[in-house]
Amino acid sequence: MIYLNLTAYLLFIGVMGYYFITNLQWYSYRLERVIFHHTKTWWHFVYFLIPFVLYELISALSDGRYGFVAVLLYLPLFLYWVRGLDKRLVFTGRVKRFFAALYLFAILMAFAFHFFSVFIPIMLAYIVSLLIEKMLFEGFRRKAEKKLESMDEMIVVGITASYGKTSIKNFIAHLLAKKYKTYATPRSVNTFGGVLKDINEDLPEDTEVYVVEMGARGEGDIREIATFVNPHYAVVGKIGPAHIEYFRTLENIRNTKMEILQSERLKEAWIDQSAKIKTTEHIHMFGQDIKDVKATLEGTSFTLDDIRYHASILGAFNAMNLAAAVKVAKALGLSDAEIQEGLQTLEPVPHRLQRIDAGGKVILDDSFNGNIDGMMAAFELASSYPGRKVVITPGLVEVDDDLNIEVAKRVNELFDLVVVTGDLNYAIFKKYVDPDKLKKLESKEKMEEMLVTETVAGDLILFANDAPSFI
Repeated sequence: MIYLNLTAYLLFIGVMGYYFITNLQWYSYRLERVIFHHTKTWWHFVYFLIPFVLYELISALSDGRYGFVAVLLYLPLFLYWVRGLDKRLVFTGRVKRFFAALYLFAILMAFAFHFFSVFIPIMLAYIVSLLIEKMLFEGFRRKAEKKLESMDEMIVVGITASYGKTSIKNFIAHLLAKKYKTYATPRSVNTFGGVLKDINEDLPEDTEVYVVEMGARGEGDIREIATFVNPHYAVVGKIGPAHIEYFRTLENIRNTKMEILQSERLKEAWIDQSAKIKTTEHIHMFGQDIKDVKATLEGTSFTLDDIRYHASILGAFNAMNLAAAVKVAKALGLSDAEIQEGLQTLEPVPHRLQRIDAGGKVILDDSFNGNIDGMMAAFELASSYPGRKVVITPGLVEVDDDLNIEVAKRVNELFDLVVVTGDLNYAIFKKYVDPDKLKKLESKEKMEEMLVTETVAGDLILFANDAPSFI
């Protein structure tokens, strides 16, 4: 019996640890975010707290003899949860170290103290893992610092915004590649740790221009990156209520984005007009100088400084992002001819209003766009399509209900079929969207089946902010 309970204990602590570290990985290993900002807090009760209490209760009432019963009851529930995830745990070095510490403490508890505790080993493993990562992080920081010092002639361009920073980064990198050996932080890497890892592992030593995306979930996040890479040029794109629950006010968001200006080497910066800053000789506000924007399903064009620009990038909001790239390119010596040539070969950022024609259907993949302005622009773009229109969306995440009400009302006006993914905002859509055009997609595993049964050739299908299942 003791071996059965020991096996069950080690299995139970493993799956509980899996749940714990998976949620930490989703929320950048910030425990307070997992506890206070998780969009499905009921998961913590169903998949963690209730099983934990049940295990402890059964073990206490049976003097430890029948703890395995709670484990047998919990395993099917745990496997059901894992099976429904589309963003599963990635076994990084950090995760492996967590599990090593977890089992070390669990075995120590079982054999040295004859006490089958679940909570204590998980918390101790978390603390030890945190200390180890801090020591390793400091080593990574010093290594990246030395590498940057050895590349002191390299020009650094810093990008931040509430929305569109990845697009701006990619547009700038593409244009500058006409003249310079250019490298940009990959994908949506924009945390201090991510930038350090990128510098150490992937930044080529012959890079002439390094374009760095900077993200934030709190005050000081941008400052930490900006004062480390010290950009020569900076762009602050559109400022809005993204991650408002972390910052509490729009003013806090604005002030955090402005931290990019604390670079010791800053020569010139362009700040979106939404920041409402005072301009100087080297810090410019832009946006008001973008004229006559035209956006169609073929591309976007606009006039800037009396010059007409066009790119095969969808969405009127991208005129601002493209204009920022043009301004940086001009500051770094590119001619209008080089810029125009670069815009002609510019590819859309994957999953950001990317057009795909397949099976006679027009698909607009805007699944990585989670802001109100971009979403509304995507709706307007879709509205220009003459055929049947379908939108698939979970709504907006990390915003107040008023914005999702605005989204629900607008999709009800423009789309023939509204498919809501997940539970987060379904109640709002149910209230504001006509019942005959509203459908709920319970699981992303049923997405393909739904597309086959509910859409036909000639339809336009917009994927708007297709959030992962833990959202």
